[in-house]
Amino acid sequence: MEKIDFVVTWVDDSDPAWQAEKAKYSPKSALSSSVDNRKERYRDMGTLPYFFRGIDKFAPWVNKVYFVTCGQKPDWLNENCEKLVLVNHSDYIPAECLPTFNSNAIEANLHEIKGLSEKFVYFNDDIFLVNPTTPEDFFKNGLPCDTFALRALAITGKSEEGFFKKLANDIFVINKHFNFKEFLKNNWRKVLSFKQGKYWFMTVPMLPYGYFTGFHCAHLPYSYLKSTFEKVWEAEPEILKRTQSFRFRNNRDSVNHYLCQYWQYASGQFEQRSVNFGRMIYISDKKAEQYILGRKFKALCIEDEYDIDNYEECRKRVLAALDKKLPDKCQFEK
Repeated sequence: MEKIDFVVTWVDDSDPAWQAEKAKYSPKSALSSSVDNRKERYRDMGTLPYFFRGIDKFAPWVNKVYFVTCGQKPDWLNENCEKLVLVNHSDYIPAECLPTFNSNAIEANLHEIKGLSEKFVYFNDDIFLVNPTTPEDFFKNGLPCDTFALRALAITGKSEEGFFKKLANDIFVINKHFNFKEFLKNNWRKVLSFKQGKYWFMTVPMLPYGYFTGFHCAHLPYSYLKSTFEKVWEAEPEILKRTQSFRFRNNRDSVNHYLCQYWQYASGQFEQRSVNFGRMIYISDKKAEQYILGRKFKALCIEDEYDIDNYEECRKRVLAALDKKLPDKCQFEK
């Protein structure tokens, strides 16, 4: 079997040294109004052990797990684990861009991680495997698997504007390099596949527009070819350099890693995956325990939320469910 690696990024927001460095670089001028520096962007929910336990139990076939941080590591992490590779931002991000507190900058250079296989799966630290997986859940016929669906992209103007603006920038780049009609002609079976479930009804109305209007974001493990990142960097070096130059997430002119996902879509370099592979939920979801302990989904994204009054109660409930699902220590733990 060809090697498939996993990559996960993480930050310990309780680290005093990290807090001091972040405070040093945090904008103090009017520019700060364009910067997304909310605590929820960095808040660690304490779920990281279950990320590793899920991989160990439900993806034992994985080659290596690359754990990407600014040099931090939890005390319980087993650095001697054969499958674990610790990666510091300084190992692959240009020195002039460090330190960075911008996930978009951290993700833009993932292909530069030394030793990373051509086929890799990118995880945020709030994504968990909760049932057995196979390599074919992530790559099939040599291509990344994904739940592809078209959608109309709306820029809301709310606090999330920075995220949606980046998606708009991503789509602009895709339309610049790819012809939608040619894409549809060559990939119509994938585009109209019923594997996308209810999102099929979102895809079909977008077909008459004749250009890429936007894509559905599943917020689940992202299957990537390293060569895709290289192609995107070759095609659009300026906007990627600009992206990695910003120390904080913002609503300025930059992109995110979805550009590489979209590039795979537009070039036909993907296989359609069932929508039932996974689901995104919020930490406050009353069905969180049901989804975690159930057998319907193989992967879950359990997202933090902004300004919820019962955050600690929700966090404890999610942790309890994850501990029921994955109670045993794994090889990634001491």
